[in-house]
Amino acid sequence: MTADVARPDAQVHFGIFFQGVNHTTIWSDPSSGSQIDFETFRRVATTAERGLFDAFFLGEGLRLREQDGRILELDIAGRPDAIAQLAALAGITERIGLVATQNTTYNEPADLARRLSGLDVISGGRAGWNAVTTDNAWTGENFRRGGYLDHAHRYDRAAEFVSTVREIWDSWRDHAIATSQHGASWVEPDAIRPVERAGAHIRATIRPTLPRSPQGHPVIFQAGDSPAGRDFAAANADVIFSRHGTHFDDALAFARDVRTRLIAAGRPEDDIKILPGTQIVLAEKESEVEEKVRWVREGQYTGQTALSLAGQVWGKDLSDRDPDGPLPAEDPLPRPISETRGAPRGGQDPLEIAREWRARAEAENLSLRQVVIATTARSGFAGTPAGVADELARWVRHGATDGFNISPYLVPTGLDEIVEWLVPELQERGVYRTEYTGTTLREHLGLRDPLTRRA
Repeated sequence: MTADVARPDAQVHFGIFFQGVNHTTIWSDPSSGSQIDFETFRRVATTAERGLFDAFFLGEGLRLREQDGRILELDIAGRPDAIAQLAALAGITERIGLVATQNTTYNEPADLARRLSGLDVISGGRAGWNAVTTDNAWTGENFRRGGYLDHAHRYDRAAEFVSTVREIWDSWRDHAIATSQHGASWVEPDAIRPVERAGAHIRATIRPTLPRSPQGHPVIFQAGDSPAGRDFAAANADVIFSRHGTHFDDALAFARDVRTRLIAAGRPEDDIKILPGTQIVLAEKESEVEEKVRWVREGQYTGQTALSLAGQVWGKDLSDRDPDGPLPAEDPLPRPISETRGAPRGGQDPLEIAREWRARAEAENLSLRQVVIATTARSGFAGTPAGVADELARWVRHGATDGFNISPYLVPTGLDEIVEWLVPELQERGVYRTEYTGTTLREHLGLRDPLTRRA
């Protein structure tokens, strides 16, 4: 490490991001396990804990993805509730954090606060909450609310929601419960404070039912990347789960922007941990890396998946086309792309995307499938264990990030190479723990006390 390293003692933090509905998991590979059976979740979580990961992170959607009005059968289509899965995993793991994605738009604070607090208590202080928002009518149809909130108001409700949840979590005093059977009562008089809310979005009178866990509150993650999302994170979050996990300069710019917003919010600039989502592809020899990356991408983007993604842009069924042939000669339908397939291209101009794709196909002599892979595939990191370890250490010690949320391209075996090959290389470089030194998720991440619990 050079003398200009910003954080010479920084450590790499790892989380495993077990995605929900998606095409980045190579579900069709013979070694792929069930996306629903508990055994898959058990294997992934215990492997991550063996690798001393900070957290097991579950993505979750409230509605199955669709295309052209039909369920998208090419993706992984749903699985058991995140908190239910994590509660089961709490009983067979000892240290790893357990993070659930839960929506602030289509939940209610009293119920969600209780379920998250329950997970936190039974896991001994290992729970986390990825607080997300939704503003599309497609998801809202499940709740007979349509879009429900204008885009501009989704973070207004989220701010009220998180504030209410935190007040619920703070409503039990420390040491409220009797420590022996000789106490006059099970709980001290006036130890539980009711919560009254009468805001623009949330109106409730709540009598909380659970005491705090050893970490005080579940750790709050936030994944919004818009300016409003970054401001919301700076005011409320403990961890940011970002998209900036491929290019160093992009990640460093994002980190600097977040730290500036933290200072503006009256918090220390290191008060949030930044853990971008990324994919890691390892090969034992440098000569094998390119072929391994090609295999992963072609497994993720099969011919039919490529045609489906192109069909989303063109606004029509392209399943009868040749994925290894050219892009469609005709122009896409001139209407914004629907979010029912997911948000990354939602609302974008399909004509502009088609122009960009055609220019790239012509310049690089690419087929339809190759264009989709080139413009859609998550890059992340690829190389030998030693080479990737050097790069991850550079990112963390130069302040571009605090670690990474890894999306494995295979489950349940996708973490095996990372735990067995990459973790030892990081440990040799002194940038990764050799044992857990705490018992809570907040301790693993090196976080301060919850915002509302500080003097």
